[in-house]
Amino acid sequence: MRIQGKMFLWLSAFILVMAIVYGVWSKEPAGTTALFLGFGLSIMIGYYLAFTARRADAMAQDNKDADVADEAGEVGFFSPHSWQPFSLAIGGALAFMGVVFGWWLLYFSAPIILVGLWGWVFEYYRGESQNQ
Repeated sequence: MRIQGKMFLWLSAFILVMAIVYGVWSKEPAGTTALFLGFGLSIMIGYYLAFTARRADAMAQDNKDADVADEAGEVGFFSPHSWQPFSLAIGGALAFMGVVFGWWLLYFSAPIILVGLWGWVFEYYRGESQNQ
């Protein structure tokens, strides 16, 4: 994670320089603002990754002599049969269609999004916080 943090911090420095150069030369506010927002996003991600890398164990990509097979194995737990992402996708699609067709559509999409989000977060909690 350490190398990704450094990459994002260097990327943020590059985006900042490009935002200043673009703003001075073009005098166009929309693109300059977008570049400064990109700088802010990149620095937030870089800081988070660099901060988290101090508390986490070193990974294979942090070692210059590592092989590809050093990171082989289980990546994490992914739910094999969850319908919650589908409900979130339907709710999100309805919400974005509300921007096009009318804001009244958000009244129908917000409960679908909330139910899908609630279901996804608490999918494996039953009873007294049991993992089943």
